Amino acid sequence: MAAVEAGLLEDEEVIISVRGRNTYVVMDLHKYTKFREYELEIALLEARADIEAGRYFDSSVNDHMQQISEEL
Repeated sequence: MAAVEAGLLEDEEVIISVRGRNTYVVMDLHKYTKFREYELEIALLEARADIEAGRYFDSSVNDHMQQISEEL
């Protein structure tokens, strides 16, 4: 943990390698929270673009579940 904390003093993220492969990223919780907010904002923008472009359909939960069952 001391190595991670020392790394975070120098950089915003610390990459942890497992068997020579970069596997994990550790970051400050505040930065992670902002990162998640950005991800959610992008998802919202994409959903709005889909709605504007007509890439959606309106159905009940039961109809949607039936469609999923048929596709499987």
